[in-house]
Amino acid sequence: MAAQSLETPTRRPDANETNEDVRLQEPSLTDGPEMWRLARDSKVLDVNSPYSYTLWCRDFADTSVVARDGGTACGFITGYTRPSSADTFFVWQVAVDHDHRGQGLARRMLDDLADRLAGRGHRYMEATVTPDNAASTAMFESFARARGCELVRSPLFGAEHFPDGGHEPEVLFRIGPITVAD
Repeated sequence: MAAQSLETPTRRPDANETNEDVRLQEPSLTDGPEMWRLARDSKVLDVNSPYSYTLWCRDFADTSVVARDGGTACGFITGYTRPSSADTFFVWQVAVDHDHRGQGLARRMLDDLADRLAGRGHRYMEATVTPDNAASTAMFESFARARGCELVRSPLFGAEHFPDGGHEPEVLFRIGPITVAD
């Protein structure tokens, strides 16, 4: 399941923290186990093997971001450049630790990643979102609106594409053209 945002679509009214002290950076090999833990603890993401998160940190660090509060990972976005579309990056997973949700961290990571990749010539962002995922839908809509980008939705994968029979369809969100934010 791609782009399963773990952030609520609205800010928590009681949130005293703003995640301003959280550092964003490209992930390193040591982030793999923490990213796996965040995905597992989310209870909503499709959890890949610990090996795959560590491999992702090695091979796709330049198209991903990890958020650190102190020395601990508290969020991440994994993504990659589409092999057949060098100007497009695909957002695979978005995760935010429970204690950091509702404070804009997922959107902040998305902005950071988009600025970094737009600076390298990527003009479009893609992600898939299930129809019931209001938080991810709101995040990507907000991102597109704030950037003045078009957001085009189209069916990508139907339920029949998933062997477990319980997976919802995935709708492709294509956003762009993206430029570095002012």
